[in-house]
Amino acid sequence: MDAASPLTFVAADLVAALLLSLVVASIAWTVTHEEIAREFRDWCQRRHRRARSMLARKTYYVFMCEYCFSHWVALVVLAATGFRLVYADWRGFVVAFFVIVWTANHSMSLYARIRLDIKNERLDIEAKEQSTEGE
Repeated sequence: MDAASPLTFVAADLVAALLLSLVVASIAWTVTHEEIAREFRDWCQRRHRRARSMLARKTYYVFMCEYCFSHWVALVVLAATGFRLVYADWRGFVVAFFVIVWTANHSMSLYARIRLDIKNERLDIEAKEQSTEGE
């Protein structure tokens, strides 16, 4: 039997990091943007505006900012999975944390851009349909 090459382990770790970053991105995006969490975000926004201390304002702001919230979600995901990247000790946790947060935020940026493009296409189509109906 052939032993698995080190490259196989690196590839598996990178795939796992990508999948975990998609989990982080999905949770962070849902909480900070989607309708299902609107009431919670509105409550956080009201509390954020009324908070007197900076710590309280920042605490509520975390739930309105996908970038900020993704860091906390990544911490929870890494704690729950015990995933490490490159190193088997605490350094692997730190490397995994930054890789997952970076990848998750780029995924969310790409997703936001695609959603914006789709929305613009829909608006263009509706405008063209209305102009042809008016003729």
